[in-house]
Amino acid sequence: MDTLHGKTLFITGGSRGIGLAIALKAASEGANIVIAAKTTEPHPQLPGTIYTAAADIEAVGGNALPLAVDIRDEGQIQTAVQQAIATFGGIDILVNNASAISLSGTLETPLKRFDLMQQVNTRGTFAVSQACLPHLLQAPNPHILTLSPPLSLQPKWFKDHLAYTLAKYGMSMCVLGMAEEFRGRVAVNALWPRTVIATAAIQMLGGRVQPAMCRKPEIVADAACIILKRNAREHTGNFYLDESVLAETGVTDFEPYAVASGNPLLADLFLDN
Repeated sequence: MDTLHGKTLFITGGSRGIGLAIALKAASEGANIVIAAKTTEPHPQLPGTIYTAAADIEAVGGNALPLAVDIRDEGQIQTAVQQAIATFGGIDILVNNASAISLSGTLETPLKRFDLMQQVNTRGTFAVSQACLPHLLQAPNPHILTLSPPLSLQPKWFKDHLAYTLAKYGMSMCVLGMAEEFRGRVAVNALWPRTVIATAAIQMLGGRVQPAMCRKPEIVADAACIILKRNAREHTGNFYLDESVLAETGVTDFEPYAVASGNPLLADLFLDN
């Protein structure tokens, strides 16, 4: 088992939610964190900026580099990667966390929203991975971890929100392909929550998800840091579920991760069982 101490993590969309939770967990173990996200000014509905995230990371003992990055922009990605190298000397881990969501049907999805999801989710994952890989290939135990679901061709995952499914599965196919392409050199894995996670983003879904039926982002963060310490040459091409990763390490009580103890939990999308 490796350590995250002194390692540099490049995290997309890390100013809030799951991305920030992973950043804080890794920072508490002594990691350097590059926060590559868009939010530089407070959003009226979504808390957190790259600067508040950096302050939180430094408060738990990590080093932070907040960078304003729209991962739809190749130039901004390249600049951010170069700044990360200049500041920390390398990149050990990439976490593809940034994602756009719209759980809308075909007739209710404007093409502008379709394009946003494709550009952020699928293209963004590909573009940031492409930019980081030359540096990851020089790291001693390099990992790419993408927050995307296991692939399933069950029609039920396509019928209600086709555009979103295409975009998330695009991220998962990046995992499938890159894991094989870089096998033995860079670990490429996916991580997905067993249950819906209570983040600010779910509040944007108009009450479709009740936070009391969710878990906290910390369950994903704890699972992510376990994966990122594994031997990159032996653990690749996996579609991990947060609960399963923790169970493998002996965790049996998941109640502390619940937003509201004792409530039934809402299973996340794309899980067949």
